[in-house]
Amino acid sequence: MAARIDHLVTSGTFALDGGEWDVDNNVWIVGDDTEAIVIDAAHDAAAIEAALNGRTLRAIVCTHAHNDHIDAAPALADATGAPILLHPDDLPLWRQTHPDRTPDGELADGQELEVAGTTLRVLHTPGHAPGAVCLHAPGLSTVFTGDTLFRGGPGATGRSFSHFPTIVDSIRDRLLTLDPETTVRTGHGDSTTVGAEAPHLDEWIARGH
Repeated sequence: MAARIDHLVTSGTFALDGGEWDVDNNVWIVGDDTEAIVIDAAHDAAAIEAALNGRTLRAIVCTHAHNDHIDAAPALADATGAPILLHPDDLPLWRQTHPDRTPDGELADGQELEVAGTTLRVLHTPGHAPGAVCLHAPGLSTVFTGDTLFRGGPGATGRSFSHFPTIVDSIRDRLLTLDPETTVRTGHGDSTTVGAEAPHLDEWIARGH
């Protein structure tokens, strides 16, 4: 059976630099009827486990370590036995949320994760966070971008650990080079395509946000 993409929206709080904001997060599940990978275990481990519907969870992949993308990861790992994977450059952010629990494995640029006959290739895309990654699944014509690229522009870079020129470089060099038909499945909000976003790069740079 071919891999498919399931989508769950969970709600909670994003907290950083002393501020808190209510947010809705996209949780992506890639797999078939027997096994899956979860991308960003946000807010509600029980809801994510229910969406797995008994499938074996092979990994919990963190696109970055802002609390709203990882807050449910340890509970989901404990419930399923799946390892939590994070790029090591985001460990300082991870420790702000989970000081007593470390991830189980590291993500590296170019690493390939396999699930249900589908390959997800790790693209290190710093800027929104130092260890931010995207996951490119060419067989599904999809890239999971976390908070690096949204419909309408780059992720936010106005808080600690972020840098606007770096995120622009990541998007230009790692994401806009993908097939224009590639669906961009984001950490928040609606999906888009590489081709829909590529023409606006100069506008984003001019805005400098």
